[in-house]
Parts: sequence; C-alpha cells; structure tokens
Amino acid sequence: QVQLVESGGGLAQPGGSLRLSCAAAGFTFKDYAMGWFRQTPGKERESVAVSSWNGGSTYYADSVKGRFTISRDNAKNTLTLQMNSLKPEDTATYYCAKSTGSSTDFVGPRYFNSWGQGTQVAVSS
Repeated sequence: QVQLVESGGGLAQPGGSLRLSCAAAGFTFKDYAMGWFRQTPGKERESVAVSSWNGGSTYYADSVKGRFTISRDNAKNTLTLQMNSLKPEDTATYYCAKSTGSSTDFVGPRYFNSWGQGTQVAVSS
C-alpha cells in the first residue's frame, strides 16, 4: 500500500531554514503530482506547495512564495520542501501527500488521497 514518511521537522528561529523530506513507497511515484500541506489546531489543512509528476510545474501558496521550494527526485522516490526565511506563522504540522492526478491543475487537499503522518515545524525565538 501507499506509504509516505515525512522527516526533517523541528524548531527553527525566525529567519531560519528547515528542510522537509518525504519518502514514498507502494506506488509509481513518478506518475503522480505530490504536495506539501500544513495544518494548525482548529484550522483547515491548507496547500503549501505542489509539484507535478516531473517537477516541471509547481504551485505555491501566496504566503510561502519566494521562501519555500518544492522539489522531487523520481529516481529516489523522494519529495522535498526547502523552507527559508521562516516566520512564526509557518508553525504547523506539515504533511506530504499523493495526488489523484499528475499535474498541478488541482491543488486543494481534497484532490490528494494518501497522506503521511505529519512532521512538526515550530518557528520561535
């Protein structure tokens, strides 16, 4: 079955950086768009960044544009989110997810059907 395992979360200072990784297994990774999402208590899960099947098309939420970079290695079945210039409002649980399709045409959480367990990111001085 599909397995998505996130790693790399932790505590960072404002202005700092973190790199999240997602190891995927149980499906043909290169056939699907993949995304990063985040959620805080009491709020809906939101799309952070999405990559098309080959990385040729990407989507970023306005709140992270210019600071976060999504990338993927289809040979290693891994998805990465490089987070720079972190802000306290980036504090959340971050999830890696597999799309039902291959493009970035649909980036909302409802278009993703498999999820990792999440990794905590805290940004605080």
